[in-house]
Amino acid sequence: MVPRKFFVPIAILLVGCGYFAGRAQNQGTPPAKSVPPAEQVMGVGGIFLKAQDPKKLAVWYRDNLGFPVKGGMADFVWSEKDKPEQVGHTIWSLFPTNTTYFGASRSPVMINYRVANLDRMIEQLRTKGVTVEKTEDSDYGRFTWVTDPEGNRMELWEPKRK
Repeated sequence: MVPRKFFVPIAILLVGCGYFAGRAQNQGTPPAKSVPPAEQVMGVGGIFLKAQDPKKLAVWYRDNLGFPVKGGMADFVWSEKDKPEQVGHTIWSLFPTNTTYFGASRSPVMINYRVANLDRMIEQLRTKGVTVEKTEDSDYGRFTWVTDPEGNRMELWEPKRK
């Protein structure tokens, strides 16, 4: 017969052994690894905000954060890490709250993401069931718009090659 003072330590030992034995059995199957898509975003090309008074808010950003605002937008110029001679731009811009540029999204923010190959990105998104809106060409490059599952519209941009 086991003395009473040993019941708790033995119970803890038995429970612990069962717990670890069960964990050892479950470790045979590693979780599936997520594979990144072939076409990926290269960076942020722009950040767009809805504002009740875009002119007044632009002044606030200029005066308080030093944004180089002209005409309701700021152009932040930078260069590629691996290609310092290649100049890039990240645009920050304000839109009135009733803008249609954000599509049906009720979000007050829309982000523009840079991509290397817009056609391949569009094909990849469509293959995964993502609705791709219209595609437009401009002096700055090519654009398309998609909406994430939570209703946030984003702009995808392939900069014009020089």
